[in-house]
Amino acid sequence: MALVCAISNEVPDVPVLSPKSGSIFERRLIEKYVNENGCDPITGDELKLEELIEVKVPAIVKPKPPSATSIPATLKSMQDEWDALMLYAFTQRQQLQTARQELSHALYQHDAACRVIARLNKEVTAAREALATLKPQAGITQVVQQQQIAVAAEATGNATQPVEQAGMSAEVIQKLQDKATVLTQERKKRGRTVPEELVSADKIRGFLTLASHPGLHSASVPGILTLDINCSDQSRILTGGNDKNATVFNKDTEQIVAVLKGHTKKVTKVIYHPDEDTVITGSPDTSIRIWNVPTSQTVLLLRSHEGPVTGLSLHPTGDYILSTSTDRHWAFSDIRTGRLLTKVPDTAEIGLTTAQFHPDGLIFGIGTEDSQVKIWDLKEQSNVANFPGHTGPISAISFSENGYYLATAADDSCVKLWDLRKLKNFKTIQLDDGYEVKDLCFDQSGTYLAIAGTDIRIYLCKQWQELKVFNDHTAMATGIRFGKHAQFLASTSMDRTLKLYGIE
Repeated sequence: MALVCAISNEVPDVPVLSPKSGSIFERRLIEKYVNENGCDPITGDELKLEELIEVKVPAIVKPKPPSATSIPATLKSMQDEWDALMLYAFTQRQQLQTARQELSHALYQHDAACRVIARLNKEVTAAREALATLKPQAGITQVVQQQQIAVAAEATGNATQPVEQAGMSAEVIQKLQDKATVLTQERKKRGRTVPEELVSADKIRGFLTLASHPGLHSASVPGILTLDINCSDQSRILTGGNDKNATVFNKDTEQIVAVLKGHTKKVTKVIYHPDEDTVITGSPDTSIRIWNVPTSQTVLLLRSHEGPVTGLSLHPTGDYILSTSTDRHWAFSDIRTGRLLTKVPDTAEIGLTTAQFHPDGLIFGIGTEDSQVKIWDLKEQSNVANFPGHTGPISAISFSENGYYLATAADDSCVKLWDLRKLKNFKTIQLDDGYEVKDLCFDQSGTYLAIAGTDIRIYLCKQWQELKVFNDHTAMATGIRFGKHAQFLASTSMDRTLKLYGIE
């Protein structure tokens, strides 16, 4: 028999018993009555709250209303329960993926730490042996000096590395000339035929978004600013972000290989060495870092500039790095020794914005904040040509692999193509009003040109025909690179994603 409140005639949620009348009441109702009248509502006898006796009864399950017992209502109830189950499963999968990424990152960090400890132990042992015999080893001394420089720079935040110019020796110049001669001959051979593996224009038109990876950089400071692809291992992609880190990502396994932490400001320029597991990064913190990917450690810290580093380009020899800065200088440094070979001031009234080596490596282009594109001769360290015509700071430049074309972009919603043989602008790709261009890239064969900015666009060179437009990014696209033989395309964006495009 169900208990019923003597006042409300309903089943009470918290039943209590009055010792005066023996009746059952809802606690909140009888408490209000006693506070106002001071007596039992049934008998009128004096009653106090502490005299009420709580009745222990099992929890009462209220029956469902009649409307809930119909077949449609039952089906809806089951659908709601199914939806809730699916949402819960989706949340669990997300949490599992996050946990896997964090575990993978922790394992890589542990492995890198073990490698560094082993290397340092080996170096300490070798140094002690050298000290005991009073025959210091040159290699050990150099490594110790580099580590001391890096540690001092980290601690003070100042330019502690010597910036004296070692000069362009005859040996360096001959090395550059020999490499250029070889590259010129190879390019002439390649220029006669298009690689058989090169993806056709029709297939480019059929490119789809194959993957989107949002977890490479911190969500607290969103935005990926730049990327590069490892030429020897196309599965590895390097990105730099607003979170001050550079990340090496394997697109095939969809795993983070290394997170490179050390810059004190955002990473705006990255280069993956084509022949080694080494990367180079530049930042507004005025430093250039050379990293060893397996250990995630800084091998060399270059401080060639007094202002933010705005451009980086690796020389075809793989031994030297070109850099530009807002300090209005370009610098040429040895990434093997960390020496600054030469640092030359530009005539620009304001800073430099970008830099790119010509495929032969004897000349290079730089962009300025006052709309100028300049060609410099590396051996003579002289400005040999200027390309005016843009308005606004130069945002990107890219040489075609054929060595004849140069593509440039600025804050004027257009891309200009220059003929380096005739030193003139022969084509202007006019984009939509307000279109921003952040990056340009020719594929290795020089057949296609990709533009990243307000969206992603691919053009067929010579005809300069638009082949494909991607609007998948939800924010400004900041970087674009072709895979080998244009088999795939990778882009980064301020929406914190790395996207991959190709044939499904």
